[in-house]
This record gives sequence, structure tokens and C-alpha cells, in this order.
Amino acid sequence: MNLTLENILLIGSLLLGISILAGKTSFRLGVPTLILFVFVGMLAGSEGVGKINFNEPGVARFIGIIALNFILFSGGLETRREVVKPVFWNGLTLSTIGVFLTAVSVGIFVWAITDFSFYEGLLLGAIVSSTDAAAVFSILRSSRLGLKKNIRALLELESGSNDPMAYFLTIAVMGLMLEPDQPAVSIIPLFVKQVFIGVTAGFLFGRLGKELINRIELDYSGLYPVLVIAMMFFTYSFTEFLGGNGFLAIYLLAVYLGNQYLIHKKTILQVFDGIAWLMQIVLFLTLGLLVFPSQIIPVLGTGLLVSAFLMFIARPFSVFACLLPYRLKLKTITFISWVGLRGAVPIVFATFPLLAGIDKSQMIFNLVFFISFTSVLLQGTTLRWVGRLLHVTVPEKAKQRTPPDIELSDSIKTELTEIEIDENSTAAGKRILDLGFPRAAIIALIKRNGKFITPNGSTVIEPDDILVIVAENSESLRKVHECLGTGEISETS
Repeated sequence: MNLTLENILLIGSLLLGISILAGKTSFRLGVPTLILFVFVGMLAGSEGVGKINFNEPGVARFIGIIALNFILFSGGLETRREVVKPVFWNGLTLSTIGVFLTAVSVGIFVWAITDFSFYEGLLLGAIVSSTDAAAVFSILRSSRLGLKKNIRALLELESGSNDPMAYFLTIAVMGLMLEPDQPAVSIIPLFVKQVFIGVTAGFLFGRLGKELINRIELDYSGLYPVLVIAMMFFTYSFTEFLGGNGFLAIYLLAVYLGNQYLIHKKTILQVFDGIAWLMQIVLFLTLGLLVFPSQIIPVLGTGLLVSAFLMFIARPFSVFACLLPYRLKLKTITFISWVGLRGAVPIVFATFPLLAGIDKSQMIFNLVFFISFTSVLLQGTTLRWVGRLLHVTVPEKAKQRTPPDIELSDSIKTELTEIEIDENSTAAGKRILDLGFPRAAIIALIKRNGKFITPNGSTVIEPDDILVIVAENSESLRKVHECLGTGEISETS
């Protein structure tokens, strides 16, 4: 079946609907949602039951870049400065040095075990060197995995910020392959230029964007997300036009805007969250349609070796090399090593050599698809088990979550959350005035036996109580968890 103007909306809507329904039940079966999206695309493809003929890497690349803009921007909007500040240097090290070490180690391994040239192996290593923001954000949030201390913030910061480095390495290695006489050191000025322009554009357009959003006074609140979308695409394209790293620019733009007061900020966040999910589905469906399963079979042996090396050697090596100097606990570093999820981003990057006509580009694409697929399938399905094994997760009752029926104004600078007290909590059986609560936080309500009660200092906290906490900032919220004996934990959606 060929895609036409007449049937593309019908087929697209059916595929979207099937993907959403499949995703609704996928996590109950322990399968990451993204795997189901790829499966739907493969089943609908030219070698599946749908027989849709889609062999357009250029179209897939275009869709991929559009989708990554939304996914990275949405992740950046939800990145809070106070949360990532304690892990900023850890994340920066992982997203730069860690990506480089992964690319080089995988490249050397591929060069050693296959007939790939050194640059061909390095190109494959560069393409799969970054963790995938869509996969990490999706799996961490859909699994509602509660993680201790700053692990979640570090993982999301790394996955959201390491794509620019992988993108640069991919483009740089392709340049060296297309111009063999060019010295390898020539990529250093290119790297400096891309980073400098990307960082400058991201923060400059962030400041301008904040003023524009707050001063333009649009007649309809629904136009503000449209304005932000225009800013996002302009920032990416203008940065690329200047020779900078567009992915880095839009991520920094989003982080800046996400930490500022903006008119209708809640509406903007909600719209981008929905669009990001749509883009994830569309991206994985497209990549599923693009792949030919019969071409994956010949590379299964090599793919398994490279996947195993990446998951069990290259990723742990780069993470331990980057994080040991920060004196993190070994179990924390081990868990972060396992959350090296590859997903759609490497597959999108793998379309670049296809379009450039580089030797072995089709084999590289097939290998990258297999590596990404096995990474999401194996690592994504075992995250919860590995987290419990390493004792880096928190019990279900200790998770922090925002009450679904209570929303604060965008202008209120507070943290609102629910904390459920279990019978082992040090707060159980104590009066509120004996807890030593920080002055910058209060227990606004207590939900007990299905009813809300208004507490006072003499109210005794009981097991299974759900406390609605209002705190001025994240530091106050951290002290609240200390007082309640729930420890420092990460937010779950």
C-alpha cells in the first residue's frame, strides 16, 4: 500500500489509535510503551500485515528532527533549576565526556570484530553514544519509578543534554569520512563553534522569549503555546543556520523559560507535554515503518555482540569514569550505568549516513535499529527490578506526587505535593508540633479514611495518612521528608 494524500490521515489516525491502546496495557505486561509503538509501525510496514510501502529516510529524518525538537523542548521546560543544580556538573560530564568515551570504545570494538574501517566503526559508536531523551523520560514517568536522592534529576538532565554531543560526533565523523584528507584535529574548532553558538543562542532567545511572552498580551490564551512553538523552531533553525548546535540551543531555551515566570505557563506546559507524547508516538511509528525486518536478520549476530558490549562494558566504563571523581555511591553509579537507554534518537541519526551515501550506511542503520530496540526492551523492562536490587528506589507509599485535584496559580512560587505515611515512618504516632517542621512548609490537609481534615499542632499523624504539603521551595520540601522519615526522594509524575 502506498501512502497518498487521500489515505494518509486515515492510516495515520488508525496507527495512532492502535498505538495508544497498545501503550495503555503495555506497562502492565512489563513492556515499555515505546516498544509497542515500534511494533505497530513494523506490523504496518511493507513486510508486515499493513503492507505500507515507506522507504523514505529523508522524510523519516525530517519527522525525527521535528519530533526531537518537541521532545527535548518539553523535557527542558520541566527541568527545574533547583533540582538539577546539585547534579549539574555530574550531568554535564556524562553528556560530554561520557558520550565521547562511549563513542570511542564502541567504535574500537566494532572495528576489531567486523570488517568495518576505523571511521565506520567510530560512526556507529557516535550514533549510539547518547542516551535517548524520549525513552528515558517516557519509561521513568510511565513506570512511576521513585528514586532516591538526585538520581532521577541526573538521569533526565543527562538524557536531555547529551544528544547535542552525539549529533556533533556523528556529523564530525561523517565529515572526516567524506573528506579523508582532512586532519582529525580539524573537528575541534567545529566543536567549539557549535557549542558556543548553541549556548549563546539558547540563553539569548530565552531572555528575549520571556519578555515577548509576558509583554505581547495576546487575546487568546491558546495562542501562547503557538508562540512558544514558533520560538522553538526559530531558535533551532537560526542556530543551525549560523553553524551552531540547534538541539543544544532549544534545550537551553526550554530550561531557561521553564524556570521563569511566564503568562499562562501552566497551559504552555500542558500543551507541550501532550505534543511531546504525540511526537514520541509518531517518531517510533515512522521508524517502525522505515525498517525492513528481513534486513535485520543478517546482522543479528553482530548486533547482539555490539549491544552486549554497549550495555555491559562501554556504558558502565564511561559512567564510572565520569562519576567516580564525584564520589557517588557505587550502587548509584551502577544503576545510572544500566539506564543507558537507546531509542529513537540513534535511529534518526542513523538516517544521516544513509542520505549522505556513505559506505555500509544501510548496515549501520540496521545495526543501530537492533541496538536501540534491544536496549529499550532489555534495560527498559528491568529498570524497576535493578533499582530494587541496588536499593535506589523508594517504597510506593513514600513517593511524592502532586495532588491531581489541586492546582496552584502560575505566579505562586511553592512546592505542592502529597506524602503518604506508612507504619514504619518516624512520624507515625507523633503530634505535628513534635515533628520539627521547617517554618517554610506546612501540612495544609490530611486525608484520612477517605476524608480531608484540617490539622493543627496537636493533630497526631497516623499510618496511612496522606499529607498535603505546601512548601516554599525544594530545600524546604527536602527537610519535610527528613522530619517525616521518608528520606530524600525524586518526584514522580
